[in-house]
Amino acid sequence: MSYPQPELRTVAVTRYGKPLREGGSLPALVEADDNFLYVLKFRGAGQGAKALIAELIAGEIARAVGLRVPEIVFANLDVAFGRTEPDEEIQDLLRASEGLNLALHYLSGSITFDPVINDVDARLASEIVWLDAFVMNVDRTARNTNMLMWHKELWLIDHGAALYVHHTGPDWPQLSLRPFTQIKDHVLLPQATELDAVDTAFRTILTPDRIRAIVSLIPDEWVMNESAEELRQVYAHFLESRIAASEVFVNAAKEARNARV
Repeated sequence: MSYPQPELRTVAVTRYGKPLREGGSLPALVEADDNFLYVLKFRGAGQGAKALIAELIAGEIARAVGLRVPEIVFANLDVAFGRTEPDEEIQDLLRASEGLNLALHYLSGSITFDPVINDVDARLASEIVWLDAFVMNVDRTARNTNMLMWHKELWLIDHGAALYVHHTGPDWPQLSLRPFTQIKDHVLLPQATELDAVDTAFRTILTPDRIRAIVSLIPDEWVMNESAEELRQVYAHFLESRIAASEVFVNAAKEARNARV
C-alpha cells in the first residue's frame, strides 16, 4: 500500500520571543504569521541541519504510530532578525539560520513529565520505549524526559538527539542493525512490559512506503554537499533495515529492562 507524502505547513517567523536556554541547541519561543507560538529549532545551531532531520523524522514516525507530538512545521526566518538582536550569541545563531528551519507548536500551560508523579500504563510506556529504540533517541532519561503533560495527556518533544549515528561519519548507514544500548537509561523502561505486542503492531504500520513518505519531507535546503534525493534514500534504507530486524533492538530493550527490575 502506498501513502501520500505527509504535508507540513510552512510558517514565517514574525516575532522572536525569547531563547529557551534549557535546550542545548538554544531553541527559541517565537510567534509566526498564523498568530501561533512555536518552539523554533535552528538550522544554524551546533548539530546543524541533521538535528532538524532527526526531529522531523522521529516526530513524524511517532505521529504515524499514534503517539502525541506537537504539530511540526517548517519555519522561515527572515534576515532582519539577525540585524536587530542585541545578544551577539543569538545574533550569530539567527544569521546562520536564515531561511528554512523547523518548529513545534508551543503547548502553552504544559508541565514537564515527572516519573514520580505521572503514571504511564504499560502499553504507552512500551510504545515510547520501542519508538526511542528504533530511532536511537538518547534523550529520554530521568534527568531529561523530553515529555510534557498537557491537558492530562502525555506529549513527546525534542527528538533532535535521535538518529545520533548520522553524526558519526560516512559509514553510519551500516549501523542500522546495532542494538540501542542506551535504552537502559530510558525513563519508562521499567513499565515497558508489552514490547513484543507493540513491535508486531508498529511493524505493520511502519511499512517501507510509509517510511519513505516521511523521509521525503526532508527539504533540499537542509542538504549540503550531496544530492538531497540520495540522502533521503540513505535515511529510508537505514530505517527500513532497522525495522526489518527490529528483534535486535527489542531484545536489547527487554534485556535492559530485566536487568533493571
